[in-house]
Amino acid sequence: MKDLKKGIYILPSLFTCGNMSCGIISVIFSISGNFTWAAWMLIFAIVFDMLDGRVARMTKTTSEFGVQLDSLSDLVSFGVAPSLMMYQLVLNTMGKLGIAIAVLFVLCSALRLAKFNVQAKEGVVHSSFMGLPTPASAGLLISFVLSYELLLAEPGQALSVKTIPLLMKNMPVFFKSMPIVMVILSLLMVSNIPYASFKKFKFAKPKVFQFLVLIILLIFLIIVFPQNIIFIMFSLYALSGIVLYIGKYWKVLKRLNKKSEGKNV
Repeated sequence: MKDLKKGIYILPSLFTCGNMSCGIISVIFSISGNFTWAAWMLIFAIVFDMLDGRVARMTKTTSEFGVQLDSLSDLVSFGVAPSLMMYQLVLNTMGKLGIAIAVLFVLCSALRLAKFNVQAKEGVVHSSFMGLPTPASAGLLISFVLSYELLLAEPGQALSVKTIPLLMKNMPVFFKSMPIVMVILSLLMVSNIPYASFKKFKFAKPKVFQFLVLIILLIFLIIVFPQNIIFIMFSLYALSGIVLYIGKYWKVLKRLNKKSEGKNV
């Protein structure tokens, strides 16, 4: 029985170690210039990251050791690895500025993870993430690389994967804007802008059918246009926090204006 319990406690850590291992392998691929496989290894890292927390909660084996190991793994896989990948692919022609952007991304990832750990230890509970989560920030860069590499692929290879023509046509524009995007993502990670958390998301019974239809449609689109849809998903998620944050404060300003107008009358 004790051996079984030990095995249950080790299981989440194995997924976390899988996450970190994928991050390290991604770094090796980036150094060798194989950006497609570097990006796919980080996609696998995201899958491991999603599984370790869920397995820990399902088996009731969450621990301080697991939390710290998870943060270290996330820093490698979603901070250092994507930053190095983008430096090798995009930033290396920018000299010191490119190095500064790469370092900024890693530092903001570390700050985001440290902030999350402190809040979790103090028992601070939010219904949403405060700041863009590191996996989502890295996910946007990863999915960009996968789509951009399709653009550079040989004609025979490119035909094996379906793409969205309008998106692929604008890939060179996205390539040029990536340094600015990385700076924005870095700032979003350390911001207090709320982002939707799906960990404890519950749907009311009347909405279950609509949700299932949406999931099926999304899975279908990912199967048909894998790289492009993943890029669009992460981009929309990154933008969602900004849009909702602006909308929230716009409503507050309108309410304050109405109050001031009422007083003047």
